[in-house]
Amino acid sequence: MALAIETKGLTKDYRSPLKEPGLWGGVKSLFDRKYKDTRAVDGVSFSIEEGELVGFLGANGAGKTTTLKMLSGLLTPTAGTATALGHVPWKREPSFQRTISLVMGQRSQLWWEIPAYETFKLNQAIYGLSDADFRRHLDELVELLELGEHLAVPVKKLSLGQRMRCELAAALLHRPRLLLLDEPTIGLDVVMQKNVREFIKAYNKRSGATIMLTSHNMTDVVELCKRVIVIEKGRLLYDGALDRLVERYADHKILRARFTTDVEPDDLKSLGSVVKYEDRTVTLEVPRAKMAASAAALLGSYPVADLNVEEVAIDDIVRRLFTHAA
Repeated sequence: MALAIETKGLTKDYRSPLKEPGLWGGVKSLFDRKYKDTRAVDGVSFSIEEGELVGFLGANGAGKTTTLKMLSGLLTPTAGTATALGHVPWKREPSFQRTISLVMGQRSQLWWEIPAYETFKLNQAIYGLSDADFRRHLDELVELLELGEHLAVPVKKLSLGQRMRCELAAALLHRPRLLLLDEPTIGLDVVMQKNVREFIKAYNKRSGATIMLTSHNMTDVVELCKRVIVIEKGRLLYDGALDRLVERYADHKILRARFTTDVEPDDLKSLGSVVKYEDRTVTLEVPRAKMAASAAALLGSYPVADLNVEEVAIDDIVRRLFTHAA
């Protein structure tokens, strides 16, 4: 299968001026300006095949959005190379721009003072959609995202969730082959988040579009992405199956035991780390190598009514990675 995205050593530095405090510091900076270089993305290499739906994860400031901006052509890298749908993104060729969309939950492509429908009509002209295609695509999006009553309302009067739904509609009107989603469910209620996830999944399956998704909502990632790419401080930390994160980054399992009588929690510390003890039920974090011995000790020495061994939840693992990165 052909590659939709390929990056090799992708790097982005930002340079910002430094100024000493006070009036004299401002005057000095006019004649002897000093700068600070910050590396947002540091030699990132990965490839994504056409039709994949991949989660792109990391803590705040890890370099996710900067990477997406380079892949969409908004930024030019300091070093390294990248291709998207066979194009160099920062060349901004019209044939490339007609096949991608970048949706950023914190940024708007909608005109603030006018209804979203007017932006949709503008996008129809930009992407050269026929009236029939425009109407068919828009009707589908309006129904899914429940936008009917909001189309004629000036964007500035919409709530964050309503604006986010309009952003998604504007981004998908031209049926892009590459969709870059940066926090697409931000500001949406639980029901609408689920609807958006179902739509993204269906869009990926129906159109074969390649999708990269960043989100701090772990439900988005777990329900949509079989593969994830994790970056930390601009560097690639993990690239692989979502479920294999458990094997690589969780060196323990969860042991839950329910007792028939009260047990002193401190007595259980030799078996593992006591996470919670409530209503005669204990939750222990136990190193994988000690799991069999700890389970046997519980069954042999305590009044156990029920015993379960569980893997660490994927969202907990990713949250720990984020915390470590911060």
